[in-house]
Amino acid sequence: MSLIDDYHALRHTAGIVDRSSRGRLVLTGVDRRSYLQGLLTNDIAALVEGTGCYAVYLTAQGRMIADMRVFETGASVLVDLDGTLAGGIADRWSRFIFSEDVQIRNDSAVTAQVGVFGPLSAQVLARVLADSDADRVYLEETFRSLPLHANRHHDVFGLPAVVLVSDEIGVMGFEIVIAANLKASLLEALRAAGAIEVSADAAETCRVEGGRPLFHVDMDEETIPLEAGIEDRAISLTKGCYVGQEVIIRVLHRGHGRVARKLVGIAFERGASVPVRGDGIVASDRDIGLITSAVDSPALGYPIALGYVHRDFQQPGTSVTVGGRAGSVTMLPFVPIDGTQEPVTAD
Repeated sequence: MSLIDDYHALRHTAGIVDRSSRGRLVLTGVDRRSYLQGLLTNDIAALVEGTGCYAVYLTAQGRMIADMRVFETGASVLVDLDGTLAGGIADRWSRFIFSEDVQIRNDSAVTAQVGVFGPLSAQVLARVLADSDADRVYLEETFRSLPLHANRHHDVFGLPAVVLVSDEIGVMGFEIVIAANLKASLLEALRAAGAIEVSADAAETCRVEGGRPLFHVDMDEETIPLEAGIEDRAISLTKGCYVGQEVIIRVLHRGHGRVARKLVGIAFERGASVPVRGDGIVASDRDIGLITSAVDSPALGYPIALGYVHRDFQQPGTSVTVGGRAGSVTMLPFVPIDGTQEPVTAD
């Protein structure tokens, strides 16, 4: 399969993305949500069974340790995060427990995480999980109606699994967290139900089109969430205290949200070559930032990139050059994740 075929599956049918390299922490105990409430930026205490949210774990200086998705499954809290950070964060959180009824388990090695994304993903998933035709119709309608970060328990091959509603690669779909020894069987069932396995490059293309920054690529331990533009998704302004809150509130209230640099989209001319990570961004003969991710967008027909620029150059329409390529700062996302709007045009 070509990159275009894989991309077409994600945008128009259903594509399978193996996300097992992600980390998966499981928190149990009656205090699991209140414990995380004081550590993370979003309102974890407000979660009820079957819901979830996106959040960030910060240092006291407001810089990112990790971003993550937090799902209340009813029996536990499932935390999805960068796989390279899972063990360290599990150990760190465990050391912070004093009298709270919380147990933290790193399930990254014993579970797998398989995504199916695209307009037909609910149909494919229902075919895999249904016991009958009537059940298939019901499940498909149910999956289609679930909001982002919803989660549901389902038996898969006789063993419990969790289905998560996801837009992490810039396309709406689902991720199934399952025992690691069942991954091959799940992949086979998804293929038999009409989905195709797609390349990492195709998933990356959709991620950049969707303007979704990735930790250790577009964000790192020096990043403040406001710089990455994730505050609307990740930060609650109504919850109580959390680590790093003082810095975030100071920037929002005293600094009116202005930060020294900002992650923006950059669109290039048709026919231009694709920049690479680390390329410098120039405007008005001044070095103003760096590229963090770049792809050739099939939806738009020209190269696009994510990159940080100085705050004086973040306005959409600002002309920039990257390695001699002419470009302009563009609002994110390039291609709306929910498909309700038209993609950003070249002009």
